[in-house]
Amino acid sequence: MAALLRSARLLKCSPAALLQVFGNSRHVPAAGRLYSEAVGTTRAGLCVQTVPGRLNVNRYNPSVAVRSKQAQQFDWALAKLDSSVRRTGRVTKTLLLRIFHDICRTGYPSGNQALLLLRSCGSLLPEVPLAERIELSQQIWDKLQELGTTYDVSHYNALLKTYLQNEFRFSPTDFLTKMESANVQPNRVTYQRLIAAYCEVGDIEGASTILGFMKSKDLPITEAVFNSLVTGHARAGDMDSAEGILSVMKGAGIEPGPDTYLSLLNVYAEKGDIAKIKQTLETVENADILLMDRDLMQVVFSLTKASHQQHVPEIVEHMRHERGYVPDAMNLCLSLITHGHEETAFSVLKSFTGLLVESQTSDSPDLGNFFLRHCANMDKPVENIVGFCKDLKDSGLHSSPLQFTLQCALEAKKTGECMAVELMRSMKEEGLPLRPHYFCPLFTHYQKDKNIPGTLQALRAMQELGVASDVDTFSIYILPSFPSVDSARTSLKEAGIDVDGNILIAAELRTEASRGNLAGLFSLSNAFRASLISGFRGLFAGLQYFCCSGPTEAPFVYLYDSINVFIESRKCQIGSSLLFAENVAYFLYNLIDSLNETEVHSKEEQIREYFGLLKNMNISISLNIFRGIRNILESYQVPELVKKLERALELKTQYETDMTPAAYATLINLCCRHDNAEEALKLKMELARKDSDAALDAQKYVALVRVLSKHGKLEEAIDMLKEMKEKDVQLRDSTIGLLTLTMNTAAMKGDANTIRRLQETIFTLGLAKPSSNLCSPLIACYLESENYAGAFDATVEVQKQYNQMPKIHDLICGLVEKGDAELLQKVMEFLSQERGEMMMLYDLYFAFLQTGRYKEARKIIETPGLRARPTRLQWFAEKCIAAQQMEPLENMVDMTVKLFECDRDDMYHYLLRLCKETNDWQKAEATWMKMQEENLAPRERTLRLLADILKNNDKEVPFEVPEVKEPIRSDSMGMVLSPAPYDTLIKTLLASGNIEDAMAVKNIATDHIPGFSLSDNANNLLIISQVKRCQMKDAMGTLKGMLQADQVPTQLAITRLVQGLASEGNSQDIQEAEALVKTLGSIKLSSMLFVNNTALAHIKNEDIDSAVELLESFYIQNTENQKSSISFVFRKVLDANNDAVLDKLSAMAERLCNHFASYRAATDLFLIYLDTGRTEEAKFLLQRCAAVNEQKDTMGYFSQRSVRTLTHFSTWRPLQHYYFMRPDMCRMKYCMFSPSLSTGLDKDFSSAKALYERMQAEGVKADELTLKRLALLYKEAGETVPFEEPPESFRFYADKLNKQRSESMEPANN
Repeated sequence: MAALLRSARLLKCSPAALLQVFGNSRHVPAAGRLYSEAVGTTRAGLCVQTVPGRLNVNRYNPSVAVRSKQAQQFDWALAKLDSSVRRTGRVTKTLLLRIFHDICRTGYPSGNQALLLLRSCGSLLPEVPLAERIELSQQIWDKLQELGTTYDVSHYNALLKTYLQNEFRFSPTDFLTKMESANVQPNRVTYQRLIAAYCEVGDIEGASTILGFMKSKDLPITEAVFNSLVTGHARAGDMDSAEGILSVMKGAGIEPGPDTYLSLLNVYAEKGDIAKIKQTLETVENADILLMDRDLMQVVFSLTKASHQQHVPEIVEHMRHERGYVPDAMNLCLSLITHGHEETAFSVLKSFTGLLVESQTSDSPDLGNFFLRHCANMDKPVENIVGFCKDLKDSGLHSSPLQFTLQCALEAKKTGECMAVELMRSMKEEGLPLRPHYFCPLFTHYQKDKNIPGTLQALRAMQELGVASDVDTFSIYILPSFPSVDSARTSLKEAGIDVDGNILIAAELRTEASRGNLAGLFSLSNAFRASLISGFRGLFAGLQYFCCSGPTEAPFVYLYDSINVFIESRKCQIGSSLLFAENVAYFLYNLIDSLNETEVHSKEEQIREYFGLLKNMNISISLNIFRGIRNILESYQVPELVKKLERALELKTQYETDMTPAAYATLINLCCRHDNAEEALKLKMELARKDSDAALDAQKYVALVRVLSKHGKLEEAIDMLKEMKEKDVQLRDSTIGLLTLTMNTAAMKGDANTIRRLQETIFTLGLAKPSSNLCSPLIACYLESENYAGAFDATVEVQKQYNQMPKIHDLICGLVEKGDAELLQKVMEFLSQERGEMMMLYDLYFAFLQTGRYKEARKIIETPGLRARPTRLQWFAEKCIAAQQMEPLENMVDMTVKLFECDRDDMYHYLLRLCKETNDWQKAEATWMKMQEENLAPRERTLRLLADILKNNDKEVPFEVPEVKEPIRSDSMGMVLSPAPYDTLIKTLLASGNIEDAMAVKNIATDHIPGFSLSDNANNLLIISQVKRCQMKDAMGTLKGMLQADQVPTQLAITRLVQGLASEGNSQDIQEAEALVKTLGSIKLSSMLFVNNTALAHIKNEDIDSAVELLESFYIQNTENQKSSISFVFRKVLDANNDAVLDKLSAMAERLCNHFASYRAATDLFLIYLDTGRTEEAKFLLQRCAAVNEQKDTMGYFSQRSVRTLTHFSTWRPLQHYYFMRPDMCRMKYCMFSPSLSTGLDKDFSSAKALYERMQAEGVKADELTLKRLALLYKEAGETVPFEEPPESFRFYADKLNKQRSESMEPANN
């Protein structure tokens, strides 16, 4: 084929004779009309790129464990990518690379994994420039090929699709040569995409050559080929031929579809011909063809790329804002920004922000975050970004756009002068406050590289912007960049940067203290007399740092002297004195905490003297610190509480029945089987006379009911049902099925009265709950006689009485076939009211498919806003498979290709299942081609199913078949054994904590099966069991063994292991475990697992200083850690009643909040206080750290979690305390009140009444569902309802509220 393409360069070939097409449906049927056109256009030059072929590598056969883990990893990767695409319509480069590295780490990537990665390197990466996408796809291709992945035609087709989506210019000839050298034969999809590649550059000659070859191979010419030719002729400058393609299609028996018109719209957009675009849109509308919003967005993109963005607003006006519009529009904006058209992207953003404003629930809007973040990531001009921010803020769409953009710039390491600093300049011009910690990422960036000029530049910018640099900034971020303090002082002087001498002295003090240089620390104290306050603050800070390295007597001596100096000089102002007192308090706490019990006793006199100094100076210590000091002095040990658990077992006794009634029961059942109603009833009456307490089993009762009702003895049958209730005979699923069969027998006779009487008795007595099966016979009774009006009335009756809607599909199908439009409209209105519009549309869609009305079905499924409902689609697919109906199933698969959130692999799997049932390998092969056309990466189950179909018909499988683990045969017994039974038994024993027996079974398995090893799950259970027994060394050994065997431990196993190590105070092994787990990128562990448990290990070892230092440095040194929680540490300390540790952690949290603008630790502590009922401590902390109130995200999550875990009114009290601490929480009060009242927990009327009265006092309005349920509580308590009760049912208001919530949540989620 490659040689043919080369020789074709010498010819001028018209494609007219090549367009004889074959196929059905949307493929061209038999010989169509030819078309003619002018040829001889100059072929556009193509850049020749080397495309890798397939290497014949002898792959090492990996272990079964690695293969099984490989399959699990693919499912995980597919789920992650699929979730991202469903939710946002895109994937991130970070996620894709993470999955790529995880797959490569195993060393044995499968062909399916390669297909998944290649598929994701195109338009699913709108935030990545085209060149980077191509580089990424090439990297993936080369690396997986190096690791031994076998590439088949589907991989080359996926690579072609990536080239096309990324506008990569390549040589189709060279591409085919590479395929031939790899011994991979191209298929129809390959040729289609090569035609598209030629047409992308306007090379009709090259496309004609491919068309000729397809004809010689009798390959069908599909709609996709015609669409490419539209593009090809237009880019060759021949618009007449491009427009003429539509006539050729019609002559060949193919009606141009949405994709064809989209191709035409795109070429008009490239020309900037807005008149033709409008004309085509009108033609499409008149032809009853639906273009999705996503299609029109491609037109917007084409217009913008061709510099015709002035026409974009006219296209945007045609969009209908379907469901899924927002994520698609966001992706359009991202693509435009990536291609350098941020102005147009902003106009598109402004066109759909109204949808988000309607759903905005926060008091502080933040619309456009994704836009601002991508502009920052792509280094867009600062003046443009500032303009966008001003527009968003002036429009009321974003409360703090400049601050958010600055955060994004700092997170993306955009630390240059042209981004972060310029944004801060703009913030200052807007009058926005600038904080010192905004510069921390800048200093951190320069500090890592010891970049002194960069540090000086950032400090100069800081001063130019009027931001004061404090002691923390100098000691933590600036001075460490210099070799010494003296060199820092010299560099600052040479750069002309003025620094407050007091701040520099304090920073030097802290630096010297952190280096353990006590002599140097106090050699600087002579400078204190010139500036006492800053000096004392720096001195105390330095002493605190020094004390953390261990107890010493020197700080007491120097502190005593320093305080005497302070007493001698009384020139301090009141505010400064308070600052001094705060530092004294912190120092005193840290100093005493650093002493052990013996040292406290030996220094008792000095401590008492120090307390006297504080009293004479009128310095007061906060209650929190005082309590901490008191607890330290009182005790050093807190006994731990140990629980025991008791379990009660309920014993049940089973009694045998008397033989005589059993004999009667056997005879009655025999009569029923022989359809002898008279004898059966006679025997039942005799049994009742002899033993009135005797009861039949459920099956015999139902058999008796069936035979009696069949022979017109309805009253006797109902008596049997009543007796079942009186004697408490329970129905099982099988006997309920017999009841359905009983009523179906009546339905065949058209006896609706019997069915109604039986249903009413069964449901009234509570013998069975109303179900679709039990309710269906009544509707079937009318459908049998084609009385559709009666069937509809019965449907309404059943729905109102039993909330069931059986046989609705059969009813709609009957009405469609009969053509009764009026009654069908009534049914649709009823369905829309009862089940919602979307469910109604699905019911109508399936009816059209079932009855062969495919054109009408397509209109339904293309309804704007319709999204995939997997359970509904599965229901119809299973129905088609059971009935072996290929045509409706195939049409459903074709029609749902653009359905929002439709799982395409599921759809094709249904189709292949039916192919296997009918042994239709031709249809299966055609399905494989369609999957490649969609660029789908199928799951392994789908590939295996397709391979089975082809193999069973002796056909070649054109792809690598995922391997399945083979069983092992026992030579001695001749029977098939596998490791599975042993592994299952071992897991069962480990789950019960029986390690010894589990290991004994493992030894037996090893003797019988060479190479036997525990599975991943068994090893994970073994780790957990060993941790429970405190066998931590064994657990660590098991973890290391798993990693050596290429097994992946679970999140639970690692978490339990790390927590167990923390409980023993083994911080060293925690660090080792962290190093081991770092290589396992696919495990989603808590980001704080190792930090929190390392801190707890230090606390267990009574090394509280190390724990505080670890947590404090974690928050201070990296601004990205501000969202990480240490509530686990606080809760553990509280559970242990360890007040000494709690006080020190509390002091740390306050210090982080007030000195470093790091609020998460204080917020965590505040919420833990609330959660554990320590409201006084929470109030005190809130007074000390007012910024905790502003942490809306954390507080909001706490509120939502509290709502979800609500079990009793009393559990709301912590949340109530928080809400009523703040007068600005009216909306949150409603969120707190409404769920508690509407659930009516424990029927606690007094609590509900009190809450309602408080709502009235606070002016909080309740919704209708809340009032409805509150009214019920009042009635049940026998009190008068103090408000007007809503008139509708509970279900009505519940559905209404759920609908409102879903409508408000979905755009926000997008």
